[in-house]
Amino acid sequence: MNINRLITFLDKDASQFTRADLIRFIEAHEIKILNFRCVGADGRLKTLTFVIDNRQHLDAILTAGERVDGSSLFPFIGAGASDLYVIPRYRTAFVNPFSEIPALDVLCSYYDKDGNPLAVSPENILRKSQQVLQERTGYTFHAMGELEYYAISDDSGLYKTDNQRGYHESSPFVKWGALRTEAMLLVACCGGQLKYGHAEVGNFSMDGKLYEQNELEFLPCDAEDAANQLIIAKWILRSLGNKYGVTVSFAPKITAGKAGSGMHVHTKLVKDGKNCMSNNGTLTDIAKKAISGYLYLAPSLTAFGNTNPTSYFRLVPNQEAPTNICWGDRNRSVLVRVPLGWTGKTSMIQDSNPNEPLDNTDFSQKQTVEFRCSDNSADIHLLFAGLIVAARHGLEMPNGLEYAQQRYVDVNIFDNANKYRTQTLEQLPVSCADSAKRLQQQAEIYKQHNVFPQAVIDAAVNKLKSYNDENLRAEISNNENKIIEIVNKYFHCG
Repeated sequence: MNINRLITFLDKDASQFTRADLIRFIEAHEIKILNFRCVGADGRLKTLTFVIDNRQHLDAILTAGERVDGSSLFPFIGAGASDLYVIPRYRTAFVNPFSEIPALDVLCSYYDKDGNPLAVSPENILRKSQQVLQERTGYTFHAMGELEYYAISDDSGLYKTDNQRGYHESSPFVKWGALRTEAMLLVACCGGQLKYGHAEVGNFSMDGKLYEQNELEFLPCDAEDAANQLIIAKWILRSLGNKYGVTVSFAPKITAGKAGSGMHVHTKLVKDGKNCMSNNGTLTDIAKKAISGYLYLAPSLTAFGNTNPTSYFRLVPNQEAPTNICWGDRNRSVLVRVPLGWTGKTSMIQDSNPNEPLDNTDFSQKQTVEFRCSDNSADIHLLFAGLIVAARHGLEMPNGLEYAQQRYVDVNIFDNANKYRTQTLEQLPVSCADSAKRLQQQAEIYKQHNVFPQAVIDAAVNKLKSYNDENLRAEISNNENKIIEIVNKYFHCG
């Protein structure tokens, strides 16, 4: 039933693809173009295009890769020695769904002059963080993102949804559900593993335009694959928007008083194919220790997950986006949420369908832990790498369980009656400048075991400081025109 054409034709999982497999597919389907796809420092896909002349030419490209100018892709690579290799990862190959000329696209990794993985490359940092986690703990980190975005089009005025009440709304009260569905099909064709898509809460009209928020949610998988599918999904959504004349924006904040777009990340630790976050419906100590790590490093994780000033117009008190560093069960007012995990003792499916026999399916694989502050300005690879570092740090904290227990809340901390609780909790940064300071304070944890190079830490700090936004939120909080000006500047971030 897989709709990825390579998997169907080759009759094997993508993880097993070889160079010979890609050549066989290209020849059988008369593919004329090969695109190498690389992720730059801005988080967007870059493209290097080859016209396939013959089999020997194709074999050479897929074997040797190609050279690129690293200084034009990353701010921490100097022009004096900037040549890098880009080497295709065969398992990532997919048929380009937009090319009129048959084309195959392959994601690539960066390598240095000596043929070693490029130490400062975000995708290599993610891979290294996973390797260190496995070596030191035996666990593998799985993740999935919730990709929220706005589709912006002319407002017809027909079938209006109540302001900020678009959650799970259906056509005709949402106008771009078909674009979302088409995007989902294309993401699946390109190897993405989707859970579902739906309309989100945000919707409003302004200056003759309709702003409609939607979300794609993925299935948990290996962190590197999870990062890849988010980046490809962004490319697909923007390409479809361009095709239909609809603006697609992943900006953290569109305007004042309206729902911002986050990128919640669900996580789990896996060993021997088993999800280690839940045991017989109960959250495990392993999960609680990982949560401790997320909470401990949360202030500095914003340096990778909330990377421009509009991020901090979303992270404000008394909104659904978190500001307090705490966790809880099913609680959307916290930074780390433990969502429902199908732990009930009765069979809901049998109750809804009396003709079905009792089903004792083990749903423990579904339990995740959700990190809720990041948004789509994130450097996805570095954010995931940071979360892996945080999980490992939590597992290695001698007081991890106690640390988690002290920061557990079981109330809505937005309610006035519970304000006392927030006074005991640490707060997330309030600006890029604040985030940079927090990263500097916690940098040594990221650098342990040579996961994050100093150059990458420095680049993140310098970028965040360059916004000079220490007091920006307070200065323009009541000036809608200034807020819109800032939003427009970072409208197509990530």
